Amino acid sequence: MPKTITFNELRRIKASLPEGSTHEIAEKLNLSVQTVRNYFGGSNYDFGIHMGVHVEPGPDGGIVVLDDPTILNMALDILEKQKTKPKEQV
Repeated sequence: MPKTITFNELRRIKASLPEGSTHEIAEKLNLSVQTVRNYFGGSNYDFGIHMGVHVEPGPDGGIVVLDDPTILNMALDILEKQKTKPKEQV
């Protein structure tokens, strides 16, 4: 089922992910890392494919319709787990 989100919110989610998350998502879904980056607004199609992300101009960077929200849902799960993870003591 398609998911609609603003482009800026999609980029905020990507920017909030811990280091290595795009690699983790790519590995679990058997995709290239660049394909996952393209999903979050990248545009390097020489090394990644288009993943059904449709952008229309508008406020907050425009509206994005994601044909398949699997990558987004995985990113949100990673962020949710990060919130509940106990902070490491310095």
